[in-house]
Amino acid sequence: MNGLLKDATMYRQGHLCKGDIAIQGGKIVQGDLFSSQGGVPIVPLSFNNHYIVSPGFADVHVHLREPGFSYKEQILTGTRAAAHGGYTTVCCMPNVNPAPDTLDHLQPQLTLIGRDAQVRVLPYACITMGQKGEGDLVDFAALAPYVAGFSDDGRGVQSESTMREAMVRVAALGGILAAHCEQNDLLHGGYIHDGIYAHKHNHRGISSESEWRPIERDLRLARETGCKYHVCHVSTKESVALIRRAKAEGVDVTCETAPHYLLLCDDDLQEDGRFKMNPPLRGRADRDALVEAALDGTIDMIATDHAPHSIEEKARGLEKSAMGVVGLECAFAVLYTGLVRTGMMELTRLLAMMTDEPRKRFGLPPMTFDAGQNADLTVLDLNRKWTINPDEFLSMGRSTPFAGAHVYGSCELTLVGGETVWQRSTANL
Repeated sequence: MNGLLKDATMYRQGHLCKGDIAIQGGKIVQGDLFSSQGGVPIVPLSFNNHYIVSPGFADVHVHLREPGFSYKEQILTGTRAAAHGGYTTVCCMPNVNPAPDTLDHLQPQLTLIGRDAQVRVLPYACITMGQKGEGDLVDFAALAPYVAGFSDDGRGVQSESTMREAMVRVAALGGILAAHCEQNDLLHGGYIHDGIYAHKHNHRGISSESEWRPIERDLRLARETGCKYHVCHVSTKESVALIRRAKAEGVDVTCETAPHYLLLCDDDLQEDGRFKMNPPLRGRADRDALVEAALDGTIDMIATDHAPHSIEEKARGLEKSAMGVVGLECAFAVLYTGLVRTGMMELTRLLAMMTDEPRKRFGLPPMTFDAGQNADLTVLDLNRKWTINPDEFLSMGRSTPFAGAHVYGSCELTLVGGETVWQRSTANL
């Protein structure tokens, strides 16, 4: 669109402020010059004080499933879902086929992204060949120019020597290593948290130590190597304590958590595959520690770990369903409702975790509404109440623990490079 969002309340660099946002040729331009031109479409926002204009959300942990698993999700459907949720940039994990462990294996994914993506997409490359969490390392230097970072997400790197060498090589390139922290010999066949619910209902539990033990190892290695280290989907109070201490000691570490870990715990579990993800929903004390860590900056950003599966794969109950839930289309609403409207978190902190922090850590272009920047933004209606209905998702995935929840806050408009990639049909814009 070319036009002027007049008298907008915008989130800008940690603050809410009033101003005009002028867009021309896909870029932010100077509003005073633009508004003097005749025939410019003007969208007045002063009438609606519960509209917020935010930089487009950035999610550094999504699964788009292509190539290889298009029956679960496609680049097209996953990025439409991202736009629906207010996201303008996503980083997709390497759980695809072929695994992006060489340039030749990465190219099919890049081709699909170039053809079908509705928002900006940066893929990850693997850490190990075949994304096995062990064995030979990839050629990091060859892959680095084309990827957001390196990860074997879904598999933890089991060997300390392998992880050390990976960090040495990634550090030499100035890249970032994003770790799925899971120690296989501590899993014991578990599939939900090893807590009260598992014991009461005779389920096999996943111990917290299976997550925090490899984080402890990796923080020591990051300190030794100077590697930029990012911890994926933190879920335990012990993980939080380790990362907080490492940050205080100067280790170059950031981390993410997901909406379901901040808002739910194993008290909320039901015998339904939509409550099964990896890592699992932990105990109430873990959830409370995660919220505290989000507030004090120990947890830097929120990522959805959007992980779609087929309906059949998620219909086998807690024990046998595939691990993973979708999240792009309701993340802001559940977080705004559960954290901001309850007074637990300031709106500006939530927006920082969904915009500024991931962009800064992963070297994504900033979006501060300054002239010359890409017009990647979302307009949010904070007062709109709606019910989460997975049948209305644009993602092929339907499994979310928040199905049926009554929430506030919806994405009304998403622009990528000034182009409308999502607009709610009844939006008053």
